[in-house]
Amino acid sequence: MAKVLRSAAYRIALVYALGFALATALLGVAVILFAHAAFMRQLEAQIVEDSGALIAEYRLEGHDGLTFAIGEREAGNSANELLYAVFARDGRRIAGGLHARRPPVGWSNLDFQDVLEGPDVARAWSVDLDDGSRLIVGADRSVVERVDQTLGGIFLVAFAIVLLLSLTGALLLGAYLRRRLAAISGAADRIMAGDINRRVPESGTGDEFDALAHSLNRMLDRITVLLENLRQLSGDIAHDLRTPLARLRSHLEESLEGGEDPDRLRERLASALDQTDKLLALFAAILRISEIEGGRRKASFRTVDLAEIARDMADSYIPAVEEGGRTLTANLAAIATVQGDRELLSQAIVNLLDNAQVHTQPGTAIHLLLENRDGKVRVAVCDNGPGVPGDAHEAIFRRFVRMDRGRTTAGHGLGLNLVAAIVAMHDGQLEIGDNAPGLTIGFILPQTVPA
Repeated sequence: MAKVLRSAAYRIALVYALGFALATALLGVAVILFAHAAFMRQLEAQIVEDSGALIAEYRLEGHDGLTFAIGEREAGNSANELLYAVFARDGRRIAGGLHARRPPVGWSNLDFQDVLEGPDVARAWSVDLDDGSRLIVGADRSVVERVDQTLGGIFLVAFAIVLLLSLTGALLLGAYLRRRLAAISGAADRIMAGDINRRVPESGTGDEFDALAHSLNRMLDRITVLLENLRQLSGDIAHDLRTPLARLRSHLEESLEGGEDPDRLRERLASALDQTDKLLALFAAILRISEIEGGRRKASFRTVDLAEIARDMADSYIPAVEEGGRTLTANLAAIATVQGDRELLSQAIVNLLDNAQVHTQPGTAIHLLLENRDGKVRVAVCDNGPGVPGDAHEAIFRRFVRMDRGRTTAGHGLGLNLVAAIVAMHDGQLEIGDNAPGLTIGFILPQTVPA
């Protein structure tokens, strides 16, 4: 029993069962009281009706007729079990078989002597007649009391059955809740012990516990992905930092050796400074992505015209793209308003154009597209370069992911990850596909109706 009381699942089930039993008890008492009141009203109505008939008999036939009518009723009293008496002014009983004291006028609970049961109580109605005598019509309350006892006995049996069923149901419900919660707790313990691939079991019934288990499993899946990303991030940062740090150390060692001309020393210090700037740029990019993913800049969102931003980016990038031997064209909607951060949206378009320029060969045609579609704004950068394999489409948005395994191109693989963070911050969707040949990459944002 102590184990049951220590379990929250059992306590909740028992409280529910006891609450249900208490409600049943209150309902039963209310039914008994209502039935008692109803039988009493019916009995009083019968008394008043018979009293009125006797008064009418008295007014027609006098005392003799009243005494005769009472005698007839008492002779056949097994049907209605009413009691009768007529008392004179001085309190003497002058008619009827009700052995009791003269009661006051109106309703009263009258003590009388039952010839079979002894002292008893009757519900009586008293009324004075024209000659000063008092007519009493009553009924033995034992009739109603027997009904009360019968209803009470039935209720006690029913309540015992309800209480037994409630406790049994509470124990079964407590065991079910404990089992389901133990499954969740057991899975959590296994996960904390290092089994990160462990998941909360689902019963398949689709109930609230399954919904909770599904949500927890989705959360665990997300945590697993984040941990995997963290491991990948740590390895990629170490890989990307190793080369510039090694070069920086080499330049500093060579500079410390001395014995060389100042120009050579200045060249090595400049190279070391360049490596330092690259490291600072790497960490600045990581911090910027973290800041965007934190969503702190959402408070500064305003209505901006993405078409205007895209036109500015295209105009400023055309000379640099053409200098690299590529071409850049643009097909932009007239107005494409969204809620967002102008600087971040500009950065997203710049990164898409940089990605197309860096990872394609000279002679590639790059196209910037912006269009309104189904209440949304679509921005895409298309090229006819080498493209990206289909199984790597999602991977290129991760941090430090670069398709050139030799890492011959500049950068750290953070450009598209920054685009993904900006799009997620603006509640948008990334888009990537095959341009046949080449690659189409961009994003879709909800459109805002301009004021």
